[in-house]
Amino acid sequence: MSDAATPANAPNVYDAEPIPQAARAEIDRLLQSADLFRYTAPEGAPVSLLEAEFAELLGSKYALAVSSCSAALFLSLKALGLGKGANVLIPGFTFAAVPSAVIHAECHPILVEVGENYRIDMKDFEAKLDSSVEAVIISHMRGHTSDMDAIAALCEARGIPIVEDAAHSLGTTWNGRNIGTLGRVGCFSFQSYKLVNAGEGGIMVSDDPDLIARAIIMSGAYEHTWKKHPVLQDHFAKWQNRLPLYNLRMQNLSAAVIRPQLGEVARRVADGRAGHDYVAEALNASPWMQVPAPLEPELRAPDSIQFNLVDMSNAEAAHFAKAAADQGVKVQIFGVSEDNARAFWNWQFIPGPAQELPQTRAMLMRACDVRLPARLTRADHDFIINALTMAAAQVKSPLAAE
Repeated sequence: MSDAATPANAPNVYDAEPIPQAARAEIDRLLQSADLFRYTAPEGAPVSLLEAEFAELLGSKYALAVSSCSAALFLSLKALGLGKGANVLIPGFTFAAVPSAVIHAECHPILVEVGENYRIDMKDFEAKLDSSVEAVIISHMRGHTSDMDAIAALCEARGIPIVEDAAHSLGTTWNGRNIGTLGRVGCFSFQSYKLVNAGEGGIMVSDDPDLIARAIIMSGAYEHTWKKHPVLQDHFAKWQNRLPLYNLRMQNLSAAVIRPQLGEVARRVADGRAGHDYVAEALNASPWMQVPAPLEPELRAPDSIQFNLVDMSNAEAAHFAKAAADQGVKVQIFGVSEDNARAFWNWQFIPGPAQELPQTRAMLMRACDVRLPARLTRADHDFIINALTMAAAQVKSPLAAE
């Protein structure tokens, strides 16, 4: 099959679910009033309502909606009051926005090895968690949760705050607790490929009133607009005019799009998990593909599937990706896709000598990523399974694949 002949019945894995009808009346109201700024209304602004509803959904005391998850990560680091040049530990497998947020916060990212199961290597994490480290960002990359019990114990013993990058983990739990509520602050994304889609947007949750007060002011709550946030007011007054404003606010139209989707989260999580596990079982039956198992305390909410190629050379891995694309399924191999923003060696904006992570590099050269949104049908899942298994057979057993 040629590159141009993508099968007509190949599933579309990029479109999001339609925005619920309930959003439209609120959007029309906002368009009529042109009341798009979150602080204009005396009370009941869509952004304020979203914050209250999201905090309740997660079981957190406070939430702050902002322009992106990257903005939430940046504000988290600034609200922690880290010193200029402070070392912040981050996983070597994450999106480029995470080290970028550290750089924007005038801190320095220290990269930690990640294993073949896409989770933080605890031996390397503990070795690098020295006295120079002032904060840790744990990226639950693609929804894969690292050993949060061990990480929390090590950080608590050293008094080091944890920021959770939960961009891919809305709906995932660890020992029954929502991911994003295990550290000092948790950050979520509403970008179009996430479980809840607003095109762009983010939100942070925390039980720390002083941290969230500082983040609210720096997000752009100028003068006394912070009075419209349900946080103890004495946590704001002492920071008035003492913090810079970065103007990273969410506007009301985005909140109007997001709010009706919160009621869909549980269903999307269940559908996404069922589809993921069905595909994973089939791929694990192949000798050439391996989907790492979740850790025991982890109940995932996946919107994509990752698997490792087994016993394939660089040339065979490239052949596999092309064969899968010819079958109608795009496969991203993190370390092979050109200029991939998830390959740590492409983060050349990090100051200082390049940080080498041989274990993470080896994993990224064989780790594959396929989108698997919750809305896919069983027929879509079977199409993806057949395309991937046929592509692997074409590479490793060409005669059998004919």
